[in-house]
Amino acid sequence: MYRNRFFGVVLSCFLGISSFAQMKKEVLFTIDEKPFYTDEFIRIYNKNLDLVKDESQKNLDTYLDLYVAYKMKVAKAHKLDLDKSKNYQTELQTYRKQLSKNYLTDTQVTDELIREAYERSLKEIKASHILVLVDENASEEDDQKALDKIKAIKARLDKGEDFAELAQQLSEDPSAKENKGELGYFSVFRMVYPFETAAYNTPKGGISEPVRTRFGYHLIKVEDIRDNRGEVTVAHIMLNKPKDAEKQKEVLNKIKEIYQKLEQGENFEELARQFSEDGATAQKGGLLSRFGSGQLASEIFENEAFALTTPNTYSKPIETEFGYHIIKLIEKHPVKTFEESKPEIEARLKKDQRSQKITESLNNKLQKRYKTTVDKKLFAQVLALVDSSYYKKTFELPENTDPFNKVILTINKDKNVSGIEFLNFVKAEQNRMQRITAIDKAKEMLQENFINAQLTTYYDENLEREFPEFGYVMEEYKEGLLLFDLMEKEIWQKAQNDTVGLAAFYEKNKENYKWKQRIHAVVGSSVNREYVEKTKTFFEQGKDIDFIKKELNVDAKVNIMLNEGFFEAGSNALPKAYKPFVGVSEIYEQDGYYYVIRGTEFVPETIKTLEEAKGRVISDYQQYLEENWVDMLKKEFKVEVKQSVFNKVKKELSK
Repeated sequence: MYRNRFFGVVLSCFLGISSFAQMKKEVLFTIDEKPFYTDEFIRIYNKNLDLVKDESQKNLDTYLDLYVAYKMKVAKAHKLDLDKSKNYQTELQTYRKQLSKNYLTDTQVTDELIREAYERSLKEIKASHILVLVDENASEEDDQKALDKIKAIKARLDKGEDFAELAQQLSEDPSAKENKGELGYFSVFRMVYPFETAAYNTPKGGISEPVRTRFGYHLIKVEDIRDNRGEVTVAHIMLNKPKDAEKQKEVLNKIKEIYQKLEQGENFEELARQFSEDGATAQKGGLLSRFGSGQLASEIFENEAFALTTPNTYSKPIETEFGYHIIKLIEKHPVKTFEESKPEIEARLKKDQRSQKITESLNNKLQKRYKTTVDKKLFAQVLALVDSSYYKKTFELPENTDPFNKVILTINKDKNVSGIEFLNFVKAEQNRMQRITAIDKAKEMLQENFINAQLTTYYDENLEREFPEFGYVMEEYKEGLLLFDLMEKEIWQKAQNDTVGLAAFYEKNKENYKWKQRIHAVVGSSVNREYVEKTKTFFEQGKDIDFIKKELNVDAKVNIMLNEGFFEAGSNALPKAYKPFVGVSEIYEQDGYYYVIRGTEFVPETIKTLEEAKGRVISDYQQYLEENWVDMLKKEFKVEVKQSVFNKVKKELSK
């Protein structure tokens, strides 16, 4: 928590970018001859002008003193090699990785996909399909055969043949023999992205052109489009449906009897626990997980659940493919707004096939941004080593890697990548690319993915150069992190652990740590004046707390609260009108409560002991150490301010 609060101060004072009048970049001051420039000072000053609450810090001379002191502390941290610690390096890399996420994606494409997904989520599509199976990475010959087959089916449909009959006869989706290709209603993220896109782009009653997914080629018939019904939470009582007709009648009579019990006012959840044969929900009172259209195996059940409109009402017994049910509505969940849906959609994008569009867009931009030179011969030599071992996850680098220790890829003439790095990439990828069964296609993709990965790495490594604002934030976070570690080492830990120094500081400043006037008292309070009046009488009779509680707090009721201790004048535990004195007070009324106080000892203003004031003393000691520490840093480092340059800065900022 302390670290977070500290960075809130440091980064608000020394972070960010802003527009400012341009002046020639010059050295503003030096610390041990290391230069610090006008542009950084002006940028930070302008950024923080509206954030600084202390008007004195808006004074440029004062601000320069603060800024120089800050840079001296950073210089001290480097001098102590705090930037070389493992914890510092780890935290810095973690922060950079988090910060770079927004740069390592195509935000425009991401925003477009989020908006597209939300717009689609507002509708539900009922569709059927015909599938011709073909492997995702099949040879061109096999792929063409599947495409020709689906086109032939499409031609028959165009001539008027029935979609359901052809799906039952020709679809290679095993379920089509039973359901004639029917998929029911679905919305966004329910189907693979190419299928979803084709379905949403096909009008009601229409049939799509052949669409390729990782399963093969599809023809999609859109049978209905309706508004999204949102989601619903329900409970149910279910009885399994036996195959025997006579037993079905018995079960049907039993579900009707359960329904009658509900009509007589019996508890739904208790009946579900007693009679429901859905083992997964019976002990939870029949409660099902929240669902939307197309998420359950029974469309009949879904439709009945969504037909309920008032929470805690229930359906008449219904029959589905799985049995007999009574459904109780718990809650309806309407479709969320765009802003409500955005975080969830963005998270799902990252796991969905459509995220490839974001990656592909970034890859295309980087390929245009950077010039690459490849050694085709060396790529071929490495890829010649890729054989069946690659699919068995047993691919290993050759014993002699010397022939590959040459530049295989150059980016922008300033980054060289070796063939050995490509070999290591191939070894790592063998665990991730198992679907690519065609070896030539696998090799082609390995080379392409390697080049794209190297381009992304190069881009990431150069974010500070490519985006000045990223560089500003990273540099200032580095300094803030160093300053935290330095303050912890030089100030905070010392203030906590230096008992001798702390005691000496307290002795010198103990007049600053005083108790106000205090009264040792018993405070009685209640919302009922009668009990406070009785307490006042008992106070006057000299009765103790236990006696009063026993007399007034009866029948397990707390009619009077009694609070004993030392209270400072003005304490919130005392009514505002009370002036401390030894004796029993009058009755006070404040904020709906009545009070009476019995003061037993009056203590005048006294100095707190070190132990009593320790928290505040440590805080003040830390501030004292820091103020004196800056003076010591001024003696340790040689600081030279270019006054003539600073005068120009003042003039520039006064415009």
